Amino acid sequence: WAVLVAGALMGAGDVIAQQLVEQRGLHGHHCPRTLKMMAIGFCFVGPVVGNWYKILDRLIPGNTKVVAVKKMVLDQGGFAPCFLGCFLAVTGAVNGLSVQDNWSKIQQDYMDALMTNYCIWPPVQIANFYFVPLQHRLAVVQCVAIVWNCYLSWKANRM
Repeated sequence: WAVLVAGALMGAGDVIAQQLVEQRGLHGHHCPRTLKMMAIGFCFVGPVVGNWYKILDRLIPGNTKVVAVKKMVLDQGGFAPCFLGCFLAVTGAVNGLSVQDNWSKIQQDYMDALMTNYCIWPPVQIANFYFVPLQHRLAVVQCVAIVWNCYLSWKANRM
């Protein structure tokens, strides 16, 4: 279920990016791009993030305020930088970039995306780790992530 939600919300984020941010209009909408972003959500984002939450819960069990902060620090200090780099690499590969062009795009976009990540996710994750049961964390994150997915889609598909 969480994988389906991740794919659908990645697609929704791309539609929002194309229609509201890029203002492509319905006739200018690039449907293959939306389908690619959905596939990345189904095949990469959902499984990786869902499994990460299970691992994180085993590494740091509990749901006290201190535990929530510890989980957020590990999530944002370790997982988020790696995940973001992998996401950009996967998106570049799915978009058909050569290895050299993909690496250049990652170098161009990574730090800006990571800094934007740090503006959004730490408070969301503290609340998520403190208030939300494990089985619902990915869904909560993906609901908040609709704006993040819009940003990532715009960033990853901007050539």
